[in-house]
Amino acid sequence: MEYLTKEILNGFDKYKYSARDTSPLSIYIMHPFWNWIVEYFPRWIAPNLMTFVGFVLTAANFVILSYYDWDFYAQTDDDSPPIPHWFWLLAAFNIFWAYTLDGIDGKQARRIKLSGPLGELFDHGLDSYSASLIPICLYSVFGRGQEYSVEPIRFYYVLLTVILNFYISHWEKYNTGVLFLPWGYDFAMWGSTLMFLASYIWGCWIWRVPLLGTGLCCGHLMEYALHITALGNIPVVFYNIYRSYVDKTGKMRNFIECNRPLVPFTIFLLLSTIWVHYSPTNIVYNHPRAVFLLIGTIFSNISCRLIVSQMSDTRCETINWITPYLAIACFGSIFIPRLEVIFLYSILFLSTFTHIHYGTVVVQQMCEHFNRICFGVTLRQKKE
Repeated sequence: MEYLTKEILNGFDKYKYSARDTSPLSIYIMHPFWNWIVEYFPRWIAPNLMTFVGFVLTAANFVILSYYDWDFYAQTDDDSPPIPHWFWLLAAFNIFWAYTLDGIDGKQARRIKLSGPLGELFDHGLDSYSASLIPICLYSVFGRGQEYSVEPIRFYYVLLTVILNFYISHWEKYNTGVLFLPWGYDFAMWGSTLMFLASYIWGCWIWRVPLLGTGLCCGHLMEYALHITALGNIPVVFYNIYRSYVDKTGKMRNFIECNRPLVPFTIFLLLSTIWVHYSPTNIVYNHPRAVFLLIGTIFSNISCRLIVSQMSDTRCETINWITPYLAIACFGSIFIPRLEVIFLYSILFLSTFTHIHYGTVVVQQMCEHFNRICFGVTLRQKKE
């Protein structure tokens, strides 16, 4: 099975990477650090391998927390088994190196003259999954509940704003041809690392302390900070798209084609929101991790397809293939409540399996097209 058409692959041949990073934290601190540390990596280490290891470190945090804190009760329910103290140090280590590897994989590629569309697609594709996994892990730092944190339904909207921020940045590039890196990413990664580290040094009880007599706790502050960070990027995105039309530097698509990528994302948001609000068994309360992972998986697939379209300069699809199945699960659950849990875990398994298949096949097609080995620095051996 092949997902990339000949038109898409030919579009990749013409692609040139263009990005702008104006974050002070990134420019004055992180890039000098990344330029220094990448020199210690041997040239035989493939950039895609660095990207993949960074993603595995992020996923490892999620998997371990899923084992110890599946329902997000460990931090707010004194009767629930606590998350092991050692985990927070491991989590800080993992997220810091995931961030570092994400920052130097491109530098390694340019250093060994191996940069190209395959590396960028691989990097951004895995980033689209990490965009949901990282905030889900942060939720375990504070736990669920009104006293010390927020209920799962409120965190559901936190997750939506985070993935919205990621998606509109690539919608922006779809129309401008330039990836304007949002400031919030660097601050979010540093914030995550420091929160995990603080949990290890002082213990998780520090997140229960009210803030300056306001009655708010750190869990509420996390909610507001993620909303502000994510939503604050929206005006910048619209301004950059507007300027690309005024200056005639973008793709100059008409109104319908410009907004075409927003259609599958909007349908996905509407269906998932209808489901969590009208769920007869309250799945977001009783199965929050499954719901959040489902949201992250479907979102990643929609994002990957947008990234493929904008890099190959081809028309973005309007209906993601998983949408009809999500609609069946949503409305099937509403009308047949006793099957809701089955619907939830069935579509979670289906979306996860098929998304992994999609990513694997796309990478294989790209490797074959560009005569590359995904995790190697040499060319493929041509078949006789």
